[in-house]
Amino acid sequence: MNISQLTQVAAEAALAAGQVIQKAIGETVVVEEKQAGGSYASQVVTAVDKAAEAVILSDLLPTCEAFGLALLSEETEDDGSRFEKDFFWCVDPMDGTLPFIRKQPGFSVSIALVAKDGTPHIGVVVDPSTNTLYHAIRGEGAWKNNTPWAIQNTNDHLAYVTDRPLKDTPRAAEIRQLLQQQVEKSGLSGVQEISGGGAVLNAIRVLENGPACMLKFPKKEQGGGSIWDFAATACIFQAMGRPVTNFDGGRLDLNRRDSTFMNHEGVLYLNT
Repeated sequence: MNISQLTQVAAEAALAAGQVIQKAIGETVVVEEKQAGGSYASQVVTAVDKAAEAVILSDLLPTCEAFGLALLSEETEDDGSRFEKDFFWCVDPMDGTLPFIRKQPGFSVSIALVAKDGTPHIGVVVDPSTNTLYHAIRGEGAWKNNTPWAIQNTNDHLAYVTDRPLKDTPRAAEIRQLLQQQVEKSGLSGVQEISGGGAVLNAIRVLENGPACMLKFPKKEQGGGSIWDFAATACIFQAMGRPVTNFDGGRLDLNRRDSTFMNHEGVLYLNT
């Protein structure tokens, strides 16, 4: 299997999908609902999501045939092949559909190549609002617009990156306590909130606004993001030497058998 070739294919596919999304930003969007997690953000889908997925799959499906890869994509039914093949593409054609509908930054394209054991080997993210490409290869490094990417944490505060304002988040008091503990541990001046994006671009914001973190508690209800919300950015974080784990600090289950949802273990992204 040629990792460099597959990375190039994934990057081209993500950029092409980003162009589809860019062209639709100023248009009227028809919103549909689908069976998904408990939040409204997980239930909305548009024709743009589906068009972006079609563009991506036109590039990725030939590699599935050529290299024996499986596929898991948000707008396509999971056929279970990810449990049989050694590797699978993990695709979110447009993460952050809700910000897109609201015509606000925070949406992105995400493509990962994940091993059957849940280890991400390629991570590609495109931010259509800025036409920025982020990508990483396990063990080789990470790049921003094809230039080697290094972390530069310059803030004196901790950035808490979240999809919704903390005041509207369940268990807000517990989160505030955890954030304050990290502030004291790191000798920082306090906490500043960055809210409103989808999980993929929020993870990128953690890297670009450090010291920073993003977290989701485990919960019984379906939701908490899906495998495709975290696979690509997990690869990027790992390539940059930053921890990405489940909420308890264990290994993320990026090929979960019971469901694609990650509510069972939560997530924790740190850049401190």
